[in-house]
Amino acid sequence: MTSTKEFALDARDPLVRTATTRRVGLALAMFLAPWLIVGAEVGHAVTTLHGGDDLEPSGDLALTGEHLTLDRWASLAALAGALLLVPAVLGVMRLVRVRAARLGLVGGVLTAAAYVCYFAMVFQGFTTAAMVKAGGSTSQNVTVLQAVLDEPLTRWVYLLFVLGNLLGTFLLGLALVRAHTANRLAGFGLMAWPVFHAISFPFSDVIGTAVQAIGFGLAAMALLRRRDPRTEPEPYELLRR
Repeated sequence: MTSTKEFALDARDPLVRTATTRRVGLALAMFLAPWLIVGAEVGHAVTTLHGGDDLEPSGDLALTGEHLTLDRWASLAALAGALLLVPAVLGVMRLVRVRAARLGLVGGVLTAAAYVCYFAMVFQGFTTAAMVKAGGSTSQNVTVLQAVLDEPLTRWVYLLFVLGNLLGTFLLGLALVRAHTANRLAGFGLMAWPVFHAISFPFSDVIGTAVQAIGFGLAAMALLRRRDPRTEPEPYELLRR
């Protein structure tokens, strides 16, 4: 048997400080990133409140022209949220690395890849805002935007985003439920996003991302409660003793 003294925490230990800093940093990303996505979805819901959509270049130009300031700030929130969601996903993967490691790995990689793609898609949207501010021929602007969408070398970005955003998030939440390392509601919160997105009713995406943000928050609280892995052995280590 290993004595309790061997696992005593020493705040002066550089490895302990590093592990604590990493854990706190990941938890902060888990708290903040999803709510930035909620803010972006609120902005998008407001711009489409009276109809229209941004799936086609003509509709995107029209909505951006009507809500230019809101669109730009919502896009900024989406960029920051997408960037921070990568470490947020790593935080969830840290929670599921033993009891649901394979499922968490697949779901985490897909989800992180989806938000990398989302960052690229949102950043591309600032081109639309620039076209609206510069004016010019609407038909020519539509032609340019459509050409960007039809570029064969980048179509995989949109496909990977859809796959990771829906399937990846669901699998990551399922891994969190199966791992039993956080409140089960955390996993169900992550799994709720693709469900709300698929249902598609007014403000469904806002509700879905808010529920997802709560799930990430519960997972972050569980991550903060975890001790340093060197001082708290994993289950398989306990079996060996």
